[in-house]
Amino acid sequence: MSLHTPTLGWIGTGRMGHAMVRRLLDAEQRVRVWNRTRAKAEDLVGRGAEVVDNVAELADRDIVFSIVAADADLLEVMLGEAGLLRQEAAPKIVVDSSTVSSETSARIRLAAGERGTAFLAAPVSGSVKAVQSGELSVAVSGSREAFATALPLLNIIGRSVTYVGMDDVARLVKLAHNILLGVVTQSLAEVVVLAEKGGVPRRTLMTFLNGSVMGSMFSGYKTPAFVTLDMTPTFTTELLRKDFDLGLAAARRLEVPVPIAAATHHQVQAAIGRGHGDEDLASLLIEQGRNSGIELEPERLDGGDGLSSPVAVMPDRPSWDDAAASPRTEC
Repeated sequence: MSLHTPTLGWIGTGRMGHAMVRRLLDAEQRVRVWNRTRAKAEDLVGRGAEVVDNVAELADRDIVFSIVAADADLLEVMLGEAGLLRQEAAPKIVVDSSTVSSETSARIRLAAGERGTAFLAAPVSGSVKAVQSGELSVAVSGSREAFATALPLLNIIGRSVTYVGMDDVARLVKLAHNILLGVVTQSLAEVVVLAEKGGVPRRTLMTFLNGSVMGSMFSGYKTPAFVTLDMTPTFTTELLRKDFDLGLAAARRLEVPVPIAAATHHQVQAAIGRGHGDEDLASLLIEQGRNSGIELEPERLDGGDGLSSPVAVMPDRPSWDDAAASPRTEC
């Protein structure tokens, strides 16, 4: 296998997988792609991909990437009767970016090792927009030698690629990340609703927070959803619940108390119970409003998506005459 020109395979072209493989194709990498629903991958042909009908057709690739929705899906595409690691040939490296349990990851790692295949756990942090704008982050664990081989390709896919250790510890890193994601989203929803019920528009509070020491890439990125209430999913509430389930199970196994995460898990479950499972996790804001006795209404947002371009969130301002007539206070 040439370090610079390995043959590539890709399993899974859902929202994230589709955007990630496009980055490889745009970098003039030749990729053979499989997806359970072939039609969802067909448009990649125009970008140079070869779409195949069976996972088995990827078994002779040097490196195969995968990103699927859940443990059962990964077990099926890797170890099922027609799975990648059940074929006569086997790839030299498998790089998996699914968010699955450490137990599932370890099971596949063992099976891969028996075939002479190095297995890298490489879960990602970010949304489709993050992939498209080159802001994706990747945590990787496994063989350092395999990591060094895959790193040039991972650098095409993501902005930040961090080697976090051996075996499957990247799975725990990703679960820790997504627990924090949920906790921060719920906390942000609480303070936004608190301010709004006291008379402060959401866009005004978000402008202040984003410009303060508490502002972050995430708060800026979530500003459009929090202001306009557009719940088009970047990461669904149902997927967040799955990661909380896995993360809380890991906390029990490791005997680590996580009371704030546990409380947030209840709020996530409640949001799904109210019909937000397929919506963005920002739907926690809508339910926080309802729990506080208010129905939130969309507010205007001027430009930007909060990630690839800045969001100009301008609060309503009084006229200069009104300002001159009002006493000025400073703090």
